Amino acid sequence: MRTVKEHDERKTEILDTAKRLFLSKGYDKTTINDILKEIGIAKGTFYHYFKSKEEVMEAVVMRVIEQDMITAKDIAANSELSALDKIIQYLLAQLPSENEEKSDMVDQFPKVENALMKQRAMEGTLQHICPILAEIIEEGNRSGEFQTPFPLEAIQFLIAGIQTLLDERMITPDEEAMKRRIQSFIDIIFKVIGITEKINKEEAALKIISVFTN
Repeated sequence: MRTVKEHDERKTEILDTAKRLFLSKGYDKTTINDILKEIGIAKGTFYHYFKSKEEVMEAVVMRVIEQDMITAKDIAANSELSALDKIIQYLLAQLPSENEEKSDMVDQFPKVENALMKQRAMEGTLQHICPILAEIIEEGNRSGEFQTPFPLEAIQFLIAGIQTLLDERMITPDEEAMKRRIQSFIDIIFKVIGITEKINKEEAALKIISVFTN
């Protein structure tokens, strides 16, 4: 048991150190030697756990994705929320104030040297999180809240679009332009998941606005 614990602790140490260096120096500028030097281990020890720097990065990203999966599953299982409220609740849970570890990483994504890390995070979200959210969309279809024949593709489109358009490089400081962007989000969300007349659209719009202005 002790050997297993030591193995897990060393792997966690490598991941924690790699993440810290990726966030401070950027993924592209961080080398395996940087990680080795920071921890004080031999190259052979590193390769016992990971085949490459990219594999370490993917594991760092996956830890955050796994936490998001837990959050999404907990929200999906909440029978007291409507399907729309579950989607909004998930989006709210992604706010920096709610998810500090993820926020630290996302803050670094716009940097050119972190482009691959950002891409892997998006791939992880589309592959692992969106199927959970798609089940919520299907629930909304059954309850009459939504009307979309493509639950998975719809939520993948929305999540990818929202994350791309909220990239800080895309955001303008112009308040009027930002207001139009939020209104466009609401319009797109309503159309893509097929919000039906069963939903109070004005009330739903206010909830969605709270996600982007919080």
